[in-house]
Amino acid sequence: MIEVDNIHKSFGDAHILKGISACFDKGKTNLIIGQSGSGKTVFLKCLLGLFIPEEGSISYDGKKYSELSSAEQRNLRQEMGMVFQGSALFDGMTVAGNVMFPLEMFTKQSQSEMEDRVNIVLKRVNLIDADEKYPSEISGGMQKRVAIARAIVMNPKYLFCDEPNSGLDPRTAIIIDNLIKEITEEYEITTVINTHDMNSVMEIGEKIIFLKDGLKAWEGTKNEIFKTNNKAVTDFVYSSELFKKVRQMYIEERN
Repeated sequence: MIEVDNIHKSFGDAHILKGISACFDKGKTNLIIGQSGSGKTVFLKCLLGLFIPEEGSISYDGKKYSELSSAEQRNLRQEMGMVFQGSALFDGMTVAGNVMFPLEMFTKQSQSEMEDRVNIVLKRVNLIDADEKYPSEISGGMQKRVAIARAIVMNPKYLFCDEPNSGLDPRTAIIIDNLIKEITEEYEITTVINTHDMNSVMEIGEKIIFLKDGLKAWEGTKNEIFKTNNKAVTDFVYSSELFKKVRQMYIEERN
């Protein structure tokens, strides 16, 4: 569980986060949504410990990040897995090499132990036969699965995903969404996903935080988002005709 208490973050005169509080539950897919410039990326980087808030606190399973020693903060960051927007794979490394990289950097495991762990996570994301391929030789969806495998290879307590469906076709995006949700439940990870993809919201939005102008404007579930009268949320969610129709169908079914 990650608990955020009234955090503020500024850069010069720009006040980006303006007192956000939230709780992200273990074993659930927690989504952060909002328009560009709403503060989503800065918020995610604060959760990762890359930015330090000027006010407020962030706690990981009851431990405040600001109260940890440098060594404890470093250990905590090793318990975090990250799936980057563009996958961020190393072009000169094979799939297996990319996944093994965190183990080589942060553990003292033997080569055979690392290889065993890499095979386990590649099998979990259905890429066991792609281990010797290079990123340029596999599809965008497969690259995203490699990124997920790398993110979970150290068995993290916390998983962060920044626009994991960026650049993917709708069918592949659903596969990635479901994979993230399954891994979250199986490994009891606290997963936080930064997204603007409403399909992701409706597929796996167990808890949704909506940011607007650096404030938490709304929170709820994928079912509750259809019921809200919050104008900022409805303007964001129903900016497409498709979701306007979906909402109308939802309302009609319950009348």
